[in-house]
Parts: sequence; C-alpha cells; structure tokens
Amino acid sequence: MTEPVRSDPAWVALELERLRGTMEAGFARADGSLALLVQRSDQSDKQLADHEERLDALERSRWPLASIAALTAVSTVALTAWQLTAR
Repeated sequence: MTEPVRSDPAWVALELERLRGTMEAGFARADGSLALLVQRSDQSDKQLADHEERLDALERSRWPLASIAALTAVSTVALTAWQLTAR
C-alpha cells in the first residue's frame, strides 16, 4: 500500500474528519462535566434556600421567649413589691 500524499485533498478531508471527531468527543465530555456542575449548583442553591427558611422560622419563634421571660421577671418584681408594701 502506498503512502497517501499529504497535499491530497482526500487525505486532508480525512484528517479534518478525524480532528472533528476528536473535538466532538472532547466537547461532549466537557458538556457532560458542565451539566453535572450545574446540577450540583442547583442542588446547593435549593439546600441553601431550605436552610434559610428553617433559620428564619427558628428566629421568628425565638423572640417571644425573651419577651415572655422579661414579662415574667417584671411581674415577679411587681408582685414582690406589692406583697412587701402590703405588710
């Protein structure tokens, strides 16, 4: 079998087709990796939003506890003062 001539248009077309196939496979691999990264990013965003909702709920339910404790303390002081003045 004879060596193909590198200036032959058929040889150039064949090499370009091989290059195209190699590039296509590389781009497909890169697209797959990017799709996986996008999916993980979306999952992280959803998880972060869920954590923020839970944290907001905890913060909303926490403030009444401090208010109730303060009201109880003020009521206790007032009741004690009233009892001391009644004697």
